[in-house]
Amino acid sequence: MSMPTGSKKIFDLSLLRRVFHFASPYKNKFYYSIFLAIFLAVISPIRPWLIQVTITKGLQNDPNVWFLHGAVSVVIGVTVIQLALLIIETVCRFIFTFFTASLGQSVVKDLRVTTYRKVINLNLSQYDKTPIGTLTTRTINDIESINDIFSDGLIPIIADLLSIVAVLVYMFYVNSQLTFICLAPFPLLIIATWYFKESVNRSFIRVRNAVAQLNAFVQEHITGMAIVQTFAAEDREFRKFNAINKEHRNANVRSIFAYSVFFPAVELILAVSTGLLVWSAGGAGSEHTAGTITSFILCLNLLFRPLRMIADKFNVLQMGMIASERVFKVLDIDDSASNEGQFMPAQLKGDVSFEKVWFAYNDENFVLKNISFDIRAGETMAIVGHTGSGKTSIISLLNRLYHIQKGTIKIDGADIESFELFYLRNKIAVVLQDVFLFSGSVYDNVTLRNPEIKREQVVEAAKLIGIHEFIMQLPGGYDYNVMERGATLSMGQRQLLSFVRAILYNPAILILDEATSSVDTESEQLIQGAIDKLIAGRTSIVIAHRLSTIRKANQILVLDKGEIKETGTHDELIAKQGFYYQLHKMQFEKEITVA
Repeated sequence: MSMPTGSKKIFDLSLLRRVFHFASPYKNKFYYSIFLAIFLAVISPIRPWLIQVTITKGLQNDPNVWFLHGAVSVVIGVTVIQLALLIIETVCRFIFTFFTASLGQSVVKDLRVTTYRKVINLNLSQYDKTPIGTLTTRTINDIESINDIFSDGLIPIIADLLSIVAVLVYMFYVNSQLTFICLAPFPLLIIATWYFKESVNRSFIRVRNAVAQLNAFVQEHITGMAIVQTFAAEDREFRKFNAINKEHRNANVRSIFAYSVFFPAVELILAVSTGLLVWSAGGAGSEHTAGTITSFILCLNLLFRPLRMIADKFNVLQMGMIASERVFKVLDIDDSASNEGQFMPAQLKGDVSFEKVWFAYNDENFVLKNISFDIRAGETMAIVGHTGSGKTSIISLLNRLYHIQKGTIKIDGADIESFELFYLRNKIAVVLQDVFLFSGSVYDNVTLRNPEIKREQVVEAAKLIGIHEFIMQLPGGYDYNVMERGATLSMGQRQLLSFVRAILYNPAILILDEATSSVDTESEQLIQGAIDKLIAGRTSIVIAHRLSTIRKANQILVLDKGEIKETGTHDELIAKQGFYYQLHKMQFEKEITVA
């Protein structure tokens, strides 16, 4: 998802078409904006012409003025027309600005919804490879930049170019020789504009890169602030942040410097053009009238006003195009959770079968190798093994969070790929070792805002787990805000809430991934009874380091380095005195030593 660095993307018509595809529902606003741009361009030379008429005809009391007679009448009449024209132009510019900004915000809204829908449906492998802060930048900052394509980019550029053309046509119509003299410094303006555009463009690219790095850094380090503070790494991490922030500042300073040079340069070139105009037309014996000179001075201001901003608008447009390319790269990721299955049986028994399954996170280093096992409905299977043996990978595959490279996984005899994805996941409840709670109430966290789950069910589930009294002691009870990631609760309390969440969804298959590893002995005893009730009558997969928690399992699967070493009951595996026996012996001796 790296950002392109070239400037050619402004002419990428295919990319522009993709952006405007999101504008198609609002095409009327686009058409109205283009019409207003043309209308404003057409009327832009009228005011200089009226000034010319006032000076040339009105002040000289020219009887050939067809619409008014007398100098005073001409001046008053032209003033009224100017005021009326000014009001019309102001109203049109307001509508034009409103339409372009509204169009941009409508596109941003739709594109952000589309992008977020894509992000939440990506396979977890994408989150393994992409920093969360980067995806945040794509969804928030980059999409906001796409708004500038409409509000400050393409359509305003078209309007400015049409206005420039209209003014130039008027000037050439009035006096082509004088027009050429006025435009003599324009090559300098074109050169200055080119260098300004390129300089600001490079600065903007550096700014966007620095913003993405800042977002990623801050997101990661605030999330891991406990580690930073625990190891007294505040100063080191602050220096890293300061270096990134300094790069952001320097990039902005470079763009500010370019603006500081460019705008005075434009003013200087305008002064030179005006000087050439006055020198050429105002000399002795000149045939040019005062009205012509005055109207040309006004026309030069009408030319230079959009030219001062058009280079900046080109940069805004280009950054919007670069941002859109980055966003479309997210939309084009071909690694979303596939949901082509349609199988949704009325009832899921819970038979689970792994048949010669091979899996690797990076398609090279297999973490699961030729895994085969069967779990009958209602049985409990425990998976044990050293850290990194592939235990958690098995449950991730069952949930279709990742895709296998070889083999088949079946539930009730049907390939899991044939199931409708959300139906499948609703039938599988997972209690993880690292419980994640969202900012919000206890009630919202255990129901995940499912309107079908009633408060009475939540209370009943909490009582079953034995956490109801604790919840009622919290300020607000079930409406207590647990804050981001459950920061106001202990690890054990968060774990207990995750059990309530699992019970409420009444799954056919229950997965406990190190569910008691982060709780104290008292809490473990508290939930052990609830676990017995929870796993009764449903297929359960229990992953645990504490071998004492899996003795009641119908079968135990022993993994090492992604391979199955042994299977059997606790007593059978102890009798074999093999891999499981050694694990049990090491843990038992460790517990004796600690005691």
